[in-house]
Amino acid sequence: MRLASASLLACLLSVPVAAQSPVTSLAPTGTLRAVFLGSNPVHGRVDPQTGAVTGTVPDLVKELARRLGVPFAIVPAPDAAGVIAALKNRTADIGFLAYDETRAREVDYSAAFIVMHNSYLVAASSKIQNSADVDRAGITVAAVKGQTQELFVSSRLKNATVKVLSTMPPQAEVERLLTSGEINAFAINRQRSLDAQAASNSKLRALADSFLEVDQCFVVPKGDGHKFAPIEGFMVDARASGFVKESIERAGLTGVDVSSGRK
Repeated sequence: MRLASASLLACLLSVPVAAQSPVTSLAPTGTLRAVFLGSNPVHGRVDPQTGAVTGTVPDLVKELARRLGVPFAIVPAPDAAGVIAALKNRTADIGFLAYDETRAREVDYSAAFIVMHNSYLVAASSKIQNSADVDRAGITVAAVKGQTQELFVSSRLKNATVKVLSTMPPQAEVERLLTSGEINAFAINRQRSLDAQAASNSKLRALADSFLEVDQCFVVPKGDGHKFAPIEGFMVDARASGFVKESIERAGLTGVDVSSGRK
């Protein structure tokens, strides 16, 4: 009897499980729910008056939902931890993050959509001319805790001092930190550094080179590998058709390129 039961169980386990449809995989509630970094212009921008979101991530979510034939909901998170939390508690079906090995322990990464460049921001009068000048004794580099740039400088810089900030300061405080000499460089993505330079009235300068290029990717709850195929199929077409490139241009981004594929 035990042998027969074991044989029956083995047979049941060997029967292929029907593949889920793209809608069932990506929008199990009937709505495609997405979460992104609301403070990162590379992902998108949130209108402070209306709450409307625009940019590459909103464009991708809207188009993916259109192809699935479902409505969508897209919400900003304050940081990477917020994106991960929304996926873990299943209030979001997909999210978007820069690739990082430590984050990959908590969520699964799928297709990459853009490559984000990162440039140090310095005072306009600074003697620092390129990224190689930063990792030196006597230099203090600021970065925001948990962001891609902080993970990089905290693990890679050997001679400079790293000052970890709990949140991204407002523009006026960034200017004060750099022009006062309290910090000598700020590690942020290139789009943010160029935005800060433009807003500073020539007080700040974004270094011309990039100290790190990192893929921005779709992320899903850990173990949701069934979502990979529809996401990656969508992104193959979105890249080849020029959809991603057009979205980047529409958003006016200068610190990114179209990704070549999955990280």
